[in-house]
Amino acid sequence: MVGKLDPGALAAVLDRTGGVGEDVLVGPAYGEDAAVIDLGDELLIISSDPISLATERIGTLGVHVACNDVAVSGADPEFLTAVLQVPSSEEVMDADGSDRIEAIMADMEREANTLDVSIVGGHTEYVDQLSRPILSMTAMGRTDRAVLTGGAEPGDRVVLTKGAGIEATAILATDFREDLEGIPDDVLDRGAEFFDEISVVPDARVLREWATAMHDPTEGGVFTGLIELATASGVALDVETEAISVRTETARLCAALDLDPLNAFGSGAVLATVSEADIEAALDALADAGIEAADIGAVLAADEPALFLDGERFTEPEREALYTLWDEE
Repeated sequence: MVGKLDPGALAAVLDRTGGVGEDVLVGPAYGEDAAVIDLGDELLIISSDPISLATERIGTLGVHVACNDVAVSGADPEFLTAVLQVPSSEEVMDADGSDRIEAIMADMEREANTLDVSIVGGHTEYVDQLSRPILSMTAMGRTDRAVLTGGAEPGDRVVLTKGAGIEATAILATDFREDLEGIPDDVLDRGAEFFDEISVVPDARVLREWATAMHDPTEGGVFTGLIELATASGVALDVETEAISVRTETARLCAALDLDPLNAFGSGAVLATVSEADIEAALDALADAGIEAADIGAVLAADEPALFLDGERFTEPEREALYTLWDEE
């Protein structure tokens, strides 16, 4: 079994995180993307994330997945630390003879430079027991206003940028390219280019002017992201699947492997809630910035948090769709 802990197991972890000082405004909590620390005249946003299964472009994924969580929490990411563990030295070379560590670091450097983020530290080591690299990154940034996953209010509208399964599409088109028999090379090549859209820093910069809540749907995709947002905010979300954008490349690759794109890795999109009075201004601002976005549903008051998807009620996240592929390896 791989992936996130179920909510019950995670609750036990969150109960054992030690004391929380008065300067910790947001600590470990289900659905929250980052910690918020009060520095006096500003807030420090900190988030950590691992990349443990994908093998292609893990440096790209690592930088953006960590920075995305800081961005949707209301800050521009500024600093990164990286912990890279790779298989033993005999196994670390790619088939073409290139150094895997060098390739990962080059990816990290390039993507950090595109975001104007400094990699300020970390750790690198060989681990004999590993069969693939593991990269864990921590991102930090400062702001004067934090935006939480748990900020949605009844009456708000739910916004999704770009669409479902952006990250999943890129992973499928690279790591699982050989499994996608019958999919034309041009479709796979376009899918691989979705790596260039993993960052949501631009999306979050636009949305944070209006957002009551923002969330980065990663593992478990848009479906799990909606469950997490509803739970963190103590609300119900009423969403129609036909309003959720699924790009042609995503639909074709997921269909070929019998995967649900709504349940597949969702980095590259932002889930946000915006007051009904501000929804048109927010969507117009995203359009002006060249960012696809749609109003996909409503926030409702609820005695118990839930997601209503096409009228069906859900309260628990689903397992990440792509894990079935790694389970078969």
